[in-house]
Amino acid sequence: MATPAPKAPANPIDAVTSAARVFDLAANGIQAMAKSLGQDFTKCVDLFLSIRGRIIVSGMGKSGHIGHKIAATLASTGTPAFFVHAAEASHGDLGMITNDDAVLALSNSGETSELADLIDYTRRFGIKLVAMTSKRDSSLGQAADIVLELPNVAEACPLGLAPTTSTTMMLALGDAVAVALLERRGFTADDYKVFHPGGKLGRKLLKVKDLMHTGDELPLVKHTASMSDTILVMTKKTFGIAGVIDNGKLMGVVTDGDLRRHMQSGVLQKTAGDVMTKNPKTTHGSVLAQEALRLMNEWKVACLFVVDDGQPVGIVRLHDILRAGAA
Repeated sequence: MATPAPKAPANPIDAVTSAARVFDLAANGIQAMAKSLGQDFTKCVDLFLSIRGRIIVSGMGKSGHIGHKIAATLASTGTPAFFVHAAEASHGDLGMITNDDAVLALSNSGETSELADLIDYTRRFGIKLVAMTSKRDSSLGQAADIVLELPNVAEACPLGLAPTTSTTMMLALGDAVAVALLERRGFTADDYKVFHPGGKLGRKLLKVKDLMHTGDELPLVKHTASMSDTILVMTKKTFGIAGVIDNGKLMGVVTDGDLRRHMQSGVLQKTAGDVMTKNPKTTHGSVLAQEALRLMNEWKVACLFVVDDGQPVGIVRLHDILRAGAA
């Protein structure tokens, strides 16, 4: 069917005015939902935390699209989940759902016919069912163990037909469930990185320990080392710096700048301990690479020794961080 040509309305509505009305209705719906949260939401989070399996999200149409996103958000924040299409469930995909799982079914009206077989399956095998609907007394609401009820807010569609405000509320409510679960699980940035190794997000979660140079690459000398030996180490290791150690602890650093400052005072007759800058700026392996880069810019240095209990275990350069794309 060809797309019909647009008709000029009797009373044209400014596009910005129309958009603002959509935003207002969406905001009102989310605010109303925030005020109505109670024991059902808490029970839902407790249930999802208690199951040994996964959260199976299902829906049809626009609710199904929102369900896809909710399942993806849950899975990426530490709660195993996936989406099962309500219609496909009746043609074999019910076999994906086990007694260890819980089902989150989305339907604004609560009367989506394609969900019927999925609802019956959960009731038959004692699988916990959570309904996300605006009708608690609907078929879905009455069958569910827990109902996450959406407030009665008008759709932004002027015809009252296209799901707009209702799907925005579903999306926000799904995010609220995912974040509540994330916080209850104590999900950390390290955990998040495991599920997001690729792309710019994964690079932003890189830590200093992921980029630092270690072992034989470290430019280290004892505090009693001659400056001739110290310069040889600085030249060989190519970092433009040497860490000065005593009993395995980092006492200071000798940099190209230190060499220039001592050039007129017989630098080659001195030891690394004589020339070094004491109490150098350092970092830790668990620090995000982005934070280390910020510190380098703040301290105006091009590299940092990485220490653990005072002992140098690595060195990281500004260029290492920029090359990795963590900036």
